[in-house]
Amino acid sequence: MALSGDLWAELPAERRIFCSVLLFSWAVYLWEAFLAHRQRRVYRTTTHVPQELGQIMDSETFEKSRLYQLDKSTFSFWSGLYSEVEGTMILLCGGIPFLWKLSGQISGRAGFGPEYEIVQSLVFLLLATLFSALTGLPWSLYNTFVIEEKHGFNQQTLGFFFKDAIKKFVVTQCILLPVTSLLLYIIKIGGDYFFIYAWLFTLVVSLVLVTIYADYIAPLFDKFIPLPEGELKQQIETMAKSIDFPLTKVYVVEGSKRSSHSNAYFYGFFKNKRIVLFDTLLEDYSALNKEPAEGEDGESEETKSKTKNKKQGCKNEEVLAVLGHELGHWKLGHTVKNIIISQMNSFLCFFLFAVLIGQKELFAAFGFYDTQPTLIGLMIIFQFIFSPYNEVLSFCLTVLSRRFEFQADAFAKELGKAKDLYSALIKLNKDNLGFPVSDWIFSMWHYSHPPLLERLQALKDAKQE
Repeated sequence: MALSGDLWAELPAERRIFCSVLLFSWAVYLWEAFLAHRQRRVYRTTTHVPQELGQIMDSETFEKSRLYQLDKSTFSFWSGLYSEVEGTMILLCGGIPFLWKLSGQISGRAGFGPEYEIVQSLVFLLLATLFSALTGLPWSLYNTFVIEEKHGFNQQTLGFFFKDAIKKFVVTQCILLPVTSLLLYIIKIGGDYFFIYAWLFTLVVSLVLVTIYADYIAPLFDKFIPLPEGELKQQIETMAKSIDFPLTKVYVVEGSKRSSHSNAYFYGFFKNKRIVLFDTLLEDYSALNKEPAEGEDGESEETKSKTKNKKQGCKNEEVLAVLGHELGHWKLGHTVKNIIISQMNSFLCFFLFAVLIGQKELFAAFGFYDTQPTLIGLMIIFQFIFSPYNEVLSFCLTVLSRRFEFQADAFAKELGKAKDLYSALIKLNKDNLGFPVSDWIFSMWHYSHPPLLERLQALKDAKQE
């Protein structure tokens, strides 16, 4: 042990940094693989409905969810292994400095010399995201057209999938490249306190994106229509008014064109709040509960519903209970608390980045001996150096999220929605083929929402009251 310690101490600082990053990355991967193995063992061995679930889940649904989650877990193992090996090979083979040099050659041919670092950084970012998209494409195709298709969730055609993927890539670049160029410029001209200006800039960008996402970005991919006038809309508006939620509009998004999974969320700031419901959540609106009309064409034909695995959705009272839970997050300040935590973390990271950016050993560890590009510094420090901190923070936020979920359920109970939320959670678990039995360590580390049984038990106590 002493000998190995001496050998480690004799290594140059940049080698110690590089080896530490690589070792920690594999340590995290092995930990995740260990947890996934424990959970797969649960999927394999729990073949009958546990007694405590007998009243809420039939054996056919239980078996479907078990097989679905087992397939997903196996896929996650292989895709995770590939991702880890790919990342390791990129680091060992000097992929990052190679791509930076290639970016310089491309920008140089366009008339931009080494002094145009921001231009070279944007070329690097474009090439890196393109490489990531291409290497991830086979995995995404397999996940969508094999696993999701096999279990009845996929509603996309191959043409829709590729059109959607290209559109996502283009939209991402239209946002990522301008924002990155401005951030790099701010860091370069910001002086000793650039980290404050960089943090303020990212704060403004995040708030703007949250504000415009549902109005301008999401409609590029899915169709949003106002919830028609009727009993459900009136009930939603009445509930929102009862808790002083400043609701302005309610939308239904045609999520059934790409997947059978369901969701609901709200967005907006101050007095301009809007609610979005996936059509797969609504029993009366989901295209998956309807027979396709004869002669349908255009986009509807391209994303034709596969009715072999219809989803039941939720009744109006259950939809209201789900919204009561979601609005509980707003009423209890969970959204604001999450924003504050996120921004405190962002400020801390930028401050530490300002402290570390001058350390040439960090750049040398990843093959940058003669130059210290700002973008590369951001990548090294935020992605590699901060990785232990990010793992701890992620676990803490997972624990906090579960606490918030229980509080939101309790808020729905106070609105008198315990019975309807109870049945809605069972339906949503069935519709999404959620498996209700979990390994306790896997659950503790990964689940941002409490296990189904725990949530139902809390709601059951309220029902009995």
